[in-house]
Amino acid sequence: MKVTADTSVLLRAIVDDDEAQTTRAVELLETADMVAVSLQTLCEVVWVLRGRYGVERKDIAAAIRTLLSTSNVVVNRPAAEAGLALLDAGGDFADGVIAYDGTWLGAETFVSFDKKAVSLLTRQGQAARPL
Repeated sequence: MKVTADTSVLLRAIVDDDEAQTTRAVELLETADMVAVSLQTLCEVVWVLRGRYGVERKDIAAAIRTLLSTSNVVVNRPAAEAGLALLDAGGDFADGVIAYDGTWLGAETFVSFDKKAVSLLTRQGQAARPL
């Protein structure tokens, strides 16, 4: 079976806060032939883990890396790695994904009102400027 896992499925497997749902989520993730994980889902997972559960960036990055290393998980790996690089640098996962996607789509410069994102991306060698 090939499935797309939504945010709630991944969160149950990561946070283990509902025994019945966690069991079903883990079982699905372990037995599916392929688990497609969208970038939007990864962004939501990070957002919920930070905001609702107060999980530290390093622990979120470890959880995402564990997910990405699972043999049956399919994800836009370069975009996810860009998100992880910004998360590791103290920024937002989503900003890294957005900057990557923009470049992939042909943009030359990331622009934002978020000065921290611009600064972190610039330090990583990406073209970025505040608006």
